[in-house]
Amino acid sequence: MGLPALEFSDCCLDSPHFRETLKSHEAELDKTNKFIKELIKDGKSLISALKNLSSAKRKFADSLNEFKFQCIGDAETDDEMCIARSLQEFATVLRNLEDERIRMIENASDVLITPLEKFRKEQIGAAKEAKKKYDKETEKYYGVLEKHLNLSSKKKESQLQEADSQLDVVRQHFYEVSLEYVFKVQEVQERKMFEFVEPLLAFLQGLFTFYHHGYELAKDFSDFKLQLTISIQNTRNRFEGTRSEVESLMKKMKENPLEHKTISPYTMEGYLYVQEKRHFGTSWVKHYCTYQRDSKQITMVPFDQKSGGKGGEDESVTLKSCTRRKTDSIEKRFCFDVEAVDRPGVITMQALSEEDRRLWMEAMDGREPVYNSNKDNQTEGTAQLDTIGFSIIKKCIHAVETRGINEQGLYRIVGVNSRVQKLLSILMDPKTASETETDICAEWEIKTITSALKTYLRMLPGPLMMYQFQRSFIKAAKLENQESRVSEIHSLVHRLPEKNRQMLQLLMNHLANVAKNHKQNLMTVANLGVVFGPTLLRPQEETVAAIMDIKFQNIVIEILIENHEKIFNTVPDMPLTNAQLHLSLKKSSDSKPPSCSERPLTLFHAMQSTEKQEQRNSIINSSLESVISSNANSILNSSSSLQPNMNSSDPDLDVLKPTRPNSLPPNPSPTSPLSPSWPMFSAPSSPMPTSSTSSDSSPIRPEEAVHEDSSTPFRKAKALYACKAEHDSELSFTAGTVFDNVHPSQEPGWLEGTLNGKTGLIPENYVEFL
Repeated sequence: MGLPALEFSDCCLDSPHFRETLKSHEAELDKTNKFIKELIKDGKSLISALKNLSSAKRKFADSLNEFKFQCIGDAETDDEMCIARSLQEFATVLRNLEDERIRMIENASDVLITPLEKFRKEQIGAAKEAKKKYDKETEKYYGVLEKHLNLSSKKKESQLQEADSQLDVVRQHFYEVSLEYVFKVQEVQERKMFEFVEPLLAFLQGLFTFYHHGYELAKDFSDFKLQLTISIQNTRNRFEGTRSEVESLMKKMKENPLEHKTISPYTMEGYLYVQEKRHFGTSWVKHYCTYQRDSKQITMVPFDQKSGGKGGEDESVTLKSCTRRKTDSIEKRFCFDVEAVDRPGVITMQALSEEDRRLWMEAMDGREPVYNSNKDNQTEGTAQLDTIGFSIIKKCIHAVETRGINEQGLYRIVGVNSRVQKLLSILMDPKTASETETDICAEWEIKTITSALKTYLRMLPGPLMMYQFQRSFIKAAKLENQESRVSEIHSLVHRLPEKNRQMLQLLMNHLANVAKNHKQNLMTVANLGVVFGPTLLRPQEETVAAIMDIKFQNIVIEILIENHEKIFNTVPDMPLTNAQLHLSLKKSSDSKPPSCSERPLTLFHAMQSTEKQEQRNSIINSSLESVISSNANSILNSSSSLQPNMNSSDPDLDVLKPTRPNSLPPNPSPTSPLSPSWPMFSAPSSPMPTSSTSSDSSPIRPEEAVHEDSSTPFRKAKALYACKAEHDSELSFTAGTVFDNVHPSQEPGWLEGTLNGKTGLIPENYVEFL
């Protein structure tokens, strides 16, 4: 409901209804006054906030304008130039927009704040002043009226007439003031409908003008925006197209960093730690070293990333000689000595790995140290798998099993290093070691004995399970099902040298006894795997990949402990023969060609007696033709007697890749697991039919086991499948690739051939001879 109208005629009567109506109008004016006051306050806050916003946007635009893109390479594409220019364009648009905002803010004070303040002061303020005057006249009039009515009738007539005249004057004045007040109240109520709203409309019009300016800027910016959108999409498409290639290159760099090195003006470069003598002893300082073979110049730049970069002056010397440092002559690994023409003394340097040292020595034409040929193979104080070594381990195991099998944290809690070393020195002393019946006395704590056992195993020249089999054991632990893992590890254990296998069996039997008492000693199979995995299967080089494989080393030890009776007391199953491999390969090839990790395994393990080992040794030292022919016959005989019927093989058997060690000895011994006891056979293009009743059920016949032309062992062969190299010594190829000079390799399951001038290893069952 609206307010009732104030009638001028009611001013004379001054009735209660008139007074109530007047009060309602006065309350509305008070409400309007308070609202306008708050609105002015909010308007000033809004203008201040807009100024702060404009200032922040200008600062943001300045930051955009100052930044410059630096693209990779010495030239930029049109898209890259457009993207690089975009930030300056953004800054220009924002600045233009803020210029218009400042104009709007400056006008806002004139069109909004000033009119509202003027209306409040001039109109509402005038109404308040009129009210004060009206209230004053009301009090005066009604005071005079009451006084006049109280006059006595006995007064003189002249006095009464004078009093009546004075009352009429006061009443007339009150009436006039009342009319003026009512008029003012009515006027303000009407004026607020336009004088109050009009400034708000003007302010909104300023906002609309600002936003319209932004719209015009957006229209002007639309062409560049379209061009920039296209450039961004083109750049994204190029990135997506090259990302896979870059990632592939990165993976290749990770797998074979040496094959993808950039062309360098130096023969060799990289980080070396140089031994420097100080007044308090010696220290090893990290240097970035370069070597130029032509000038024999070695440049050493002290540089350490952890300490902030370069740590001294560069030094250049002229190489005189380079000699590998004996392992037993220095506490550091991977060391070699350099003599310089222009610097006295010997410079001892430490490479980052054994391979890194080999590369530096090859670059510097380094030589091996001179050894005393009369010196025994067993260096005093060096751990070996000899009689002394077995005696030490047996004594430690006996002491643990008789005195401390239930001790909590067995093998996990380490002993005091000084006491461990003292115990080892006693045990390794040839005088006391020969006393095989002497037990370790009770004065030695169990934790000292267990630490001595672990330390001795770490002191061996190589890990007990050998460097060349480390990757094979890890791959076995990564197989999908437990049965396959056990089977593969079973086979690998029996490829270890006899002494390694005997020591491993001795240790696993003991750890199984420890695990049986896990409720007392808290050493479960998993805990023992954590303790012995890095000791028995440590990698040859400490790399990130090796660290990530520690968990698989632990799994290998767990499998050995849990299955020690089967693994060490039974003969592993015979590996697949060529016919089985090709049958499985043919069936799997219907869906997809085998991956490199599924290369066929052609290892023919047969139990050999000492006589057969001697015979194999003589075969290795004979000519290639005698090797091929004699071993082909021996394989046929052994496979026919030990291998089950070919037709009974599982048609879904997986095809495995031959396990190949990192390095092979130049002259394998007769008992070495790396010695080739059979020739390499080429894969037929399709499986050969077999008969379960025929005596020659093996798919490999003597005349097929050797090359057709025995006088020409080097032949051409064609790849049946594609393969990606996993080692530097392997060849990568696609199906249909033709190899030259293909001949048997020393590694079981592999051939050696030449492709594009590079000689490397080829999986035997991936090729057929032409």
